[in-house]
Amino acid sequence: MVRFISSTLLPFLLSISNNNLEAVNAFSIPSLKRPTSITFLSPQKAKSQKQTILFSSSSENEKDKVTIAQEEATKLRELASILRGEVSEFEKSKANEEQKEKEEQESIRQEKIATRERYSAEVPILKGDGMTVLERVDFPPRLGKEKSFIQAVKAPLPLGLILGEHETIPGAIRVDEIDESGNGHSVGVRVGDLLRACTACQVIMETPTWQLLAGGIGQPKTKRFMYGTDGRPFEEVMDALGSNRMDPDGGDVWLVIEREGEQ
Repeated sequence: MVRFISSTLLPFLLSISNNNLEAVNAFSIPSLKRPTSITFLSPQKAKSQKQTILFSSSSENEKDKVTIAQEEATKLRELASILRGEVSEFEKSKANEEQKEKEEQESIRQEKIATRERYSAEVPILKGDGMTVLERVDFPPRLGKEKSFIQAVKAPLPLGLILGEHETIPGAIRVDEIDESGNGHSVGVRVGDLLRACTACQVIMETPTWQLLAGGIGQPKTKRFMYGTDGRPFEEVMDALGSNRMDPDGGDVWLVIEREGEQ
């Protein structure tokens, strides 16, 4: 005879205590196979285990997010470092270019200063108020650029110079001969120098305002000034040099010469 257990009764039998389970097992139920091991969990323990599984899964997700965030932060730091390096290189390159440009400008400025000093000289200039001041005056080279220089000297009369017109440079006055014991030679004038300028004296009639009102003709006065020789007739240049004898103060004659070679 075979005994059958209703399916509705089985959950009840499974929930009973171990003692009752042994009693049930005493029945001969051929259609049922006794399980080797059955674990029964209380509702509280099952809930706790479920929370543990959920918490563990959530913790793993949080760890993954933190790891990803750290990797992204590392990448951003690396990118920022690369950008800082590029900016630094750009600024360094820009600074080098600016420094190079400044050096080039300074070189050009110094070259202009050197050229002006080479082809200029400080000489006494008569101003409109009758005062004489030293000013730097430019003299463009006539013997060839970078082949000569300008020099100003002064010496008392007589100079001991024999001048003549240059054979190949029109309007240029050249020192043809010089007395080595003369004043010109003692201040550095040499044969072959070009005379570019010299002092000259001129007598003028100076009339004060009160004399003009009274109908006076004024008084003679000698003024001394720089005379440029470029393009001037030879005889006029010689007269200008000789006019320095009229200087009432007996001042030295200023000569501006151009000489071939380095200064």
